[in-house]
Amino acid sequence: MKDFANLKKYALDNLEITFNSRGSIVFMGDSITEFWKTLNADYFTINSFINRGISGQTTSQMLLRFQQDVINLKPSTVVILAGINDIAENTGLILTVDIIKNITSMVDIAKKNNIKVILCSVLPANKFSWRSDLKPAEKVIELNSYIKLYCIENKISYVDFYNKMVDENKGLISKFGADGVHPNLLGYQTMESILDEELVQSSN
Repeated sequence: MKDFANLKKYALDNLEITFNSRGSIVFMGDSITEFWKTLNADYFTINSFINRGISGQTTSQMLLRFQQDVINLKPSTVVILAGINDIAENTGLILTVDIIKNITSMVDIAKKNNIKVILCSVLPANKFSWRSDLKPAEKVIELNSYIKLYCIENKISYVDFYNKMVDENKGLISKFGADGVHPNLLGYQTMESILDEELVQSSN
């Protein structure tokens, strides 16, 4: 039977973290989160951040593994960066409202377990190398507007990567990433500076 949510990926790592790293910050996401540690491992090591990104995943898959890869680790905070692969239809066509339902379901689960939530905007993208037939720019803007509004209405921390990284064509500024979706090292360093401001504020 296929492991739709890829629960096996971090299963063994989670056993160690459950005992050794309680109270830290977990990053939940897709390839943008997973590759973040690949390109700048020091950011995670120095800060004792836990990376639970899985390349290609949609919010439907993240929701299924949220208990295992976030809640069971007993972190103080979860940083959620999700939605671009839903827009890319990686697991099929999905409405923006249903993407939001998946994200807010993760938020609800975290809150019930006394875990602080930080929601991130989706990064700008106006093309997909693996789905050249799709034009994602406006859907990214729409999804981000929903996420931001939800954060305002529910007093949840919102991290706006989009407006600091978007170009005049509603895509990712080229110096931040060559393929229009995934950040390079400079892109991740820019994201870190934006996120760190929120982490400082939320700790006060």
